[in-house]
Amino acid sequence: MNETLTKRQLVYRGLVFVSLVIVGLAVDLATKEWIFRQLGMPGERPVWWIIPGVFGFQTSLNEGALFGMGQGLAPWFAGLSVIFALGILAWLFVGGAARSWWLLISLAAVTAGIFGNLYDRLGLHGLKWHEGNPLHPPGEPVYAVRDWILVMIGSWPWPNFNVADSLLVCGVIALVVHTLFFSGDAASEGAVRHAPPT
Repeated sequence: MNETLTKRQLVYRGLVFVSLVIVGLAVDLATKEWIFRQLGMPGERPVWWIIPGVFGFQTSLNEGALFGMGQGLAPWFAGLSVIFALGILAWLFVGGAARSWWLLISLAAVTAGIFGNLYDRLGLHGLKWHEGNPLHPPGEPVYAVRDWILVMIGSWPWPNFNVADSLLVCGVIALVVHTLFFSGDAASEGAVRHAPPT
């Protein structure tokens, strides 16, 4: 797929990209806000089971990256998130990846996930630490990602995650699939290399 997009096509695809990012971001932030209003801070209320012992809702605060990796490095991950988001925009609209609808939609999902978790890492949700946390004094602002989806694999709990994490993972999987099976055009080169780890 090597055709050059006209200015009108580029604007249209840009609007589609922005719309998808806004929808993904809105769903992520709305679900986090609602669940934390229902269940409170971590440990305040028991797990809200949808399928007992298998799937439910449980609030947790992640100061690391995806699935709890890199705890305590939130400022670094916030900075990396901005860099990756700028890289995605450049890849799409300067590097030509916007020619591919597959890449555009996949990268929109990744970008929505980046911004959803970046919002939390910057403390824009307004949460404050309560008493009982050994690492943070009461009242200190929370610079951590709000996770709430709990999945049990037998007796082992998978690390809590959220909609932003799901968008990131699905977007990266789609990029891998595109790279392995549909990467005939130059715009798709480096899909995995440019995908963020958060």
